[in-house]
Amino acid sequence: MSELTGVQKKYAPNSICFGCGPANDKGLRIDSHRIEGGLKTEFKTDLEHQAFPGIINGGIIGTLLDCHGNWTAAIAIMDNRGEEKPSCTVTANYSVKLIRPTPLDETLIITSKVVELLDDRATISMELHAGDKLCAKGKGLFVSVKEGHPAYHRWH
Repeated sequence: MSELTGVQKKYAPNSICFGCGPANDKGLRIDSHRIEGGLKTEFKTDLEHQAFPGIINGGIIGTLLDCHGNWTAAIAIMDNRGEEKPSCTVTANYSVKLIRPTPLDETLIITSKVVELLDDRATISMELHAGDKLCAKGKGLFVSVKEGHPAYHRWH
């Protein structure tokens, strides 16, 4: 696959996750790409993502940050271990701070950075911008799961 292929399509093309699953036609289907120290995605909102006219729902914002942060951790853990594909990671916890209303009519830019990396987990910081304005930020702990966990095979 090309370098232009996002990590979700490259490593989990059959994932049905609402936020990041390429196989979920009704989901958000984020498409995250590598940047120095993390990932970046651009997301164009639709009318059904609104909380009220012209403003994006906080749950949609949380989902975007959660899934993007989770993939940042998966890629960082994979790279750290020297593996060819990421192990499945899940969210242990995350928090979102909504800084200002996020407008409907702008492409959202979400970036993430690794804050702390251990062998089986990573703490990730995330930011969501609309234009040049920071609208939300978050931080999360994402953990690589072992066989026996319900999510273990979800990407493969």
